[in-house]
Amino acid sequence: MDALDIVANLQHVIPYYQAIFSADEHRVIGYEVLGRYESEGSVFSLGPFFHDETIPEEFRLEVDETVTKKALDYFLSNGDDSTFIFLNRDANLLMLDRAESFLKLLFQYEEKGLSLERIVLEINEQHFKGDFNQLGHLLTYIRTYGIRVALDNIGEHSSNLERISLLDPDILKIDLRELRKTSTNYSYQDVLYSLSLLARKIGATLLYEDIEAAFQLQYAWRNGGRYYQGYYLAEPFPHLLSPDFLKERLRQECHHFIQQEKKKLQTLYNISEQFQLRITSLLMKYKKTANFNELITCLSTELGDACFRIYICDEDGFQQSANIFRQNNEWKLQPEYCMKNWSWRPYFLENIIRMRSRKRGILSDLYADIETGETIRTYSYPIDERHYLFIDLSYSYLFEHDAHY
Repeated sequence: MDALDIVANLQHVIPYYQAIFSADEHRVIGYEVLGRYESEGSVFSLGPFFHDETIPEEFRLEVDETVTKKALDYFLSNGDDSTFIFLNRDANLLMLDRAESFLKLLFQYEEKGLSLERIVLEINEQHFKGDFNQLGHLLTYIRTYGIRVALDNIGEHSSNLERISLLDPDILKIDLRELRKTSTNYSYQDVLYSLSLLARKIGATLLYEDIEAAFQLQYAWRNGGRYYQGYYLAEPFPHLLSPDFLKERLRQECHHFIQQEKKKLQTLYNISEQFQLRITSLLMKYKKTANFNELITCLSTELGDACFRIYICDEDGFQQSANIFRQNNEWKLQPEYCMKNWSWRPYFLENIIRMRSRKRGILSDLYADIETGETIRTYSYPIDERHYLFIDLSYSYLFEHDAHY
């Protein structure tokens, strides 16, 4: 579509609304306003128009304002007064007049009865070319009116965590399209996990978007998503939906997710309990070993079905034994690891305290082994008040026991 044709025919510019659903109530909690153009019985997305920087700024601003006005008029005469209204804005264009025209428009609708606390300003920080400190100050000012700020397409490309923290958004919209690519699945999940940790630290709500399949919805549910959006749930429509449009279906799907998660947690609990009994018995069997290296050598002969590395550390993380490492089905002592310190590892000291207080072993979460790159879990066990046994479980063992998720 030619840009001049669009600007000359603003009567054909219309808003569409894509519903956003909540995890806690399974209801529609808001809509993202999307620009569309009607022509000869067909409807086209205005996304390419808004993202084309060769189109004059005043053209894009005029069309954007047209979409916003028509949408806000519609929200005033239809729908629930509590639903959020997500309005997309180019941060570069927003900074031209420091959001004066955007706020002026909203103030006009506030006078008509629209609460500004319903408005969510949605921007894409990756496309911004200006001073992020200035943008951060502007967003802080905009929030003084009760308007929320959402950062869009987080995770679509490499997002800068420092910039995200600086802009201090209320909502992070995390893109799940990459999850459909098996070649990037695991590394991308690690990126998304980091973003979920950041959201928790800065107090931002997670909204997972571009959900196009059930497994993406399950991923969003499992990884702290409070809000969901995507074609799997609802396509953009020229009208609003019933707040309970998907309530029963979402409840059923979440129930299924809950059952699967409980089954997985029960599996991990069973594995931990089995190792608790197994290691307790083995330590009694080999309690007369002369030193820690002899002990881990004996244990390796008993645990070859489950693990590929065994070692012992003290309560401060200093390794008190060699590693015993299985390679090509043979066990080999690696004395060079003795006295290395592992207290810098995440959760190491926390887990030491947990084991000491509970006098029980702990099964770790999944992580990538630094040396082998293999996805593993570690079972840790308190030998006495000062020494702790670490057993790295192989992926093949985890897979066989459904503990590889």
